[in-house]
Amino acid sequence: MSAYLKTKGISIVDGDKPVMLRGVNLGGWLMMEGYILLAPNRAEHLFKNHFKKALGIKALKDFEHKFRTNFVTEEDFKQIKAMGFNCIRLPFNARLVEKGAYQYDAEGLKILDEAVSWAKKYSIYLVLDLHAAPGCQNHDWHSDSAGKADLWTKKAFQRRTLALWEFLADRYKNEPMIAGYDLMNESVLDDVGLLNRFYHQLIKAIRAVDKNHIIFVEGNKWATNIECLEDFKDDNLALSIHSYEPLSFTFNFVPHLRYPGASNYELIRQHVSQYEKISRQRQLPILVGEFGVNYREGLFGEDVWLEDNLKFFQEFGFHWTYWTYKAVKGSIFPDGVFSYYENPLWVNRMGPLSGWETYPTYWKEQKEDMVESWRTKNFKENTAVAQILKNYAR
Repeated sequence: MSAYLKTKGISIVDGDKPVMLRGVNLGGWLMMEGYILLAPNRAEHLFKNHFKKALGIKALKDFEHKFRTNFVTEEDFKQIKAMGFNCIRLPFNARLVEKGAYQYDAEGLKILDEAVSWAKKYSIYLVLDLHAAPGCQNHDWHSDSAGKADLWTKKAFQRRTLALWEFLADRYKNEPMIAGYDLMNESVLDDVGLLNRFYHQLIKAIRAVDKNHIIFVEGNKWATNIECLEDFKDDNLALSIHSYEPLSFTFNFVPHLRYPGASNYELIRQHVSQYEKISRQRQLPILVGEFGVNYREGLFGEDVWLEDNLKFFQEFGFHWTYWTYKAVKGSIFPDGVFSYYENPLWVNRMGPLSGWETYPTYWKEQKEDMVESWRTKNFKENTAVAQILKNYAR
C-alpha cells in the first residue's frame, strides 16, 4: 500500500495498482435513524430532546455513550474485513463532533478517531460521510432535519460546514486508511448554482489543509443527479451516487411487487448506465455510496435485484458500499446484512410506541439488556444478501 488512494481517470489507484472499493455503510450508528431502530423516522435531535426531557441530561449522555460504544465495536470492523470487504462508508452527524458553533466535542472526536484506528488495524478503507450537516442539507430525517434544509437558506450554517470540514480534514490529513471525504449526503435543493458554488468552497477549504485524500461529491436530489455538477478542477475527485430504483420495490412501499416485474433487467441497466456515461465523459470514478433493498426472504426477487445491480457496477467499474450493515428488522426501507428479529419491550413490534420511542420508558430498568441487544452478535446474518455481496467483493 502506498501513502494514499488517488483517482486516475475513472479509476482509483494505490500507486499504480487499481483498487476497487467494495463494502458497507455503518448506517444508524453515528447518525441515528428511526427505522433502523424500528421507530418512525423523526430527526435524531428530536428523539434525544424527548429522551432528555423524560430522564435528564445525565441519562442522555449515558445513553449516547453506551449506544455509540455497543451498536458498532471493533469486532464489527474485524467481521467486515473477514467477509471480504475493504471499505466502510461511515455516516456521521455534525452534532457528533460539534459542541457548538466552531467548537468541537472531544468525546465525539474520540469515536471517529477510534473508527480510524480500527480501520488501520484491519486494513479497511474509510469514507467519512457527513450525513447531517449543520442546518441540514435536505428536509428529511436522515439529515437530522425536522422538515427544513436551512443549510441552503442561512449562511451561518454554510460557514460552520466549511469550518467543520476544514477541521476534520486537518485532523485526518495524515491517515492513509481514510479513502476520502464524502462532502454531504443527499443534498436536495432547487438552486443547483448554489450547490455548485458551495461545493467549490468546500473543496477549497479542504485542499487548504489536505491535499492527500479523495473528495467524493454527491449530486443533487438525494444523490441521483450528478449531471448538474460542475467541473471542480480538482485532480483527486470522485462522484458519488445512490441507487435504489425502483423505490416502490426496494423500500417495499408497495407490498408484493416483484423483480423482475416492478422493473426489469434492462430498465435497471439503463438507469445505472447513465452514470457510466458521465463517468467516462468527465474521466472521474463513481462510488455507489448507497444501494440496498428491504429483504423479504427473497420471495419477491430481492436477490435477483441485488445481483443484477452488482453485475452492472462490476461491468461499469463502479465502487460500492451497501446500505446498510445492520438494522432492527422492519417491513419497509432497505435493511441490514445483519438484522435483529427479537421483540423485547424496547422494540415492541405491536406498538403503538416502538423502537427508540420506547427507550425513555425502559432505560432505567432495562438498560443492561437494551445495551446487550444492540451488539451485532445478537443480530442474524442475512446469508443470501451477505453471500451475493461477498461474491462481488472478491
